Amino acid sequence: MSFSELVERAMRVAARWHRDQTRKASDLPYLTHPASVMTLLVKVGIDDDEILAAALLHDVLEDTSCPIEVLATEFPPRVLDFVQQLTERKRDDEGAMRPWKIRKTESIEHLRSAPWEVRAISLADKLHNLGTMVFDIEAGEAIWKRFGASPDQILWYYEEIVREATQDDARLISLANQCRQLIQSLRDSITDAAGNATGLA
Repeated sequence: MSFSELVERAMRVAARWHRDQTRKASDLPYLTHPASVMTLLVKVGIDDDEILAAALLHDVLEDTSCPIEVLATEFPPRVLDFVQQLTERKRDDEGAMRPWKIRKTESIEHLRSAPWEVRAISLADKLHNLGTMVFDIEAGEAIWKRFGASPDQILWYYEEIVREATQDDARLISLANQCRQLIQSLRDSITDAAGNATGLA
């Protein structure tokens, strides 16, 4: 499968800015994540080049030092707008990390009025994250230690994101249902772990 010049450029820019990063608690190159997000969109029939480019770039402003002006010179306004809407403000004006619950609540609330393209990318983003979490649990890894929030808080966030992002939009039902299945798998794993711990007591 070949991609347009715009999507190829987005892949190269994402690779450049994420080149020294790896996935959380992993040695996998970070680029595997945005590339997977884009692939999940393609799998559900989304082939708009600007949506796919934004999917590849969705963490560049949030997780690297890339100035917004750099993206603005390389990509159309629609791509830049999508990326900005997907960017969480992690730090306050003094540079301190903002509280997890405040940041996540802002993300949830933003999706209520976000265009369907942004909501689609957000769902694909969450679907890939959830899938890697389930995969790692099945591989015996203690994933919950990676996060600055409890398992219940993490799953609350994902459930709220899925609900606000989907909004009964037929274009997004497949992504949403896949997310819900993985959330349930994670809930089941927590229940199973609690039961095993009780049995060992």
